[in-house]
Amino acid sequence: MNLARLVGQARRRAGLSQRELARRAGTAQSVVARIEGGQTSAAAETLERLLREAGFRLRVELLARRAARSHMLADVPRILSLSAEERLREVGNASRFLAAARRG
Repeated sequence: MNLARLVGQARRRAGLSQRELARRAGTAQSVVARIEGGQTSAAAETLERLLREAGFRLRVELLARRAARSHMLADVPRILSLSAEERLREVGNASRFLAAARRG
């Protein structure tokens, strides 16, 4: 979410100038301009106050992301069945592969 765009959009939808929104929120017009222009980020309290004065309410939710399914997990039983020496050989092969991929 682009917070600069969010503040600008809320202000315009409310039909307010930057100066009027700043006055209502108890801050300077230059602060609103810098936030909307992306030159500075607003503290959560400032953002909430600006949006409230434009007639909006900020709702923030914290949602757990599901872990992506990985085909790599399917290889765990095979890796566990290897001897220590075979596992080291696998790590060496993977290391050489990654080094070659980075080079070219």
